[in-house]
Amino acid sequence: MRRYTGQHRFYAGVDLHARSLFTHVLDDRGQTVFERDLPASPAAFLDAVRPFRDGLVVGAECMFAWYWLADLCEDHAIPFVLGHALYMKAIHGGKAKTDRIDAGKLAAMLRGGMFPMAYVYPRAKRQTRDLLRRRSFFVRQRAQFIAHIQNTNSQFNLPLFPKKLTYAGNRSADLADRFTDPSTKLSVTGDLNLIAAYDEQIAALERHLIRHAKIDDPVTFGLLRSVPGIGPILGLVLLYEIDQIGRFPEAGWSAATTRAPARRRGAAARRSATLT
Repeated sequence: MRRYTGQHRFYAGVDLHARSLFTHVLDDRGQTVFERDLPASPAAFLDAVRPFRDGLVVGAECMFAWYWLADLCEDHAIPFVLGHALYMKAIHGGKAKTDRIDAGKLAAMLRGGMFPMAYVYPRAKRQTRDLLRRRSFFVRQRAQFIAHIQNTNSQFNLPLFPKKLTYAGNRSADLADRFTDPSTKLSVTGDLNLIAAYDEQIAALERHLIRHAKIDDPVTFGLLRSVPGIGPILGLVLLYEIDQIGRFPEAGWSAATTRAPARRRGAAARRSATLT
């Protein structure tokens, strides 16, 4: 796990929430020079840290609302460090846990060189990556509806479906008619309608994602597609989840190490968590 070791005049630990951020600032001697709970707004944060802007670094734990704070710091040339939530043992392991305590520990970890770093994904491709992850969620939801139809078919010991229901062409309009009970038939019909709706949405997302990949990094996307076994979707996942391959010091740090032998899989999985 990489830890932040930069030296600065001031270290700001931010315990970030959706509507508030508790900010604790230490100087280079470890003395608290600012400590306050602030509303989660750019103006409030910039006003609070204005006296410490010369030589300030900001650290926040990785949670769902970190995007705007990272972008704000980038816009105002303030170094920003994203903390890896799984390695924040100094925070999660404590018996007493408050916003004030957490912010103070974040600042102290920054100053002491013990701040575990997560990857600050570039904002230019961040929303496209999030859309790709949303597509994966839709695919899982669609799979649940397909599984429900197959399980319902097994409940009544009916003949197996001749073809996989994953493909739209194999889901005939009269598929629900193999069930005689009206409630069961309505349930399966609902599944089929939702599957069709998901098919439409997933296809639209995939077209959008492929267009953006050809704009964001056409060379890398083309090279990935040239590898046997890597189709457009896997190519998208590799492109947007890895981003810059240089951020991995060695091959063992990438997500591919989850396929390593069992005795090494635990350590590899922990290292792969840097894909935040």
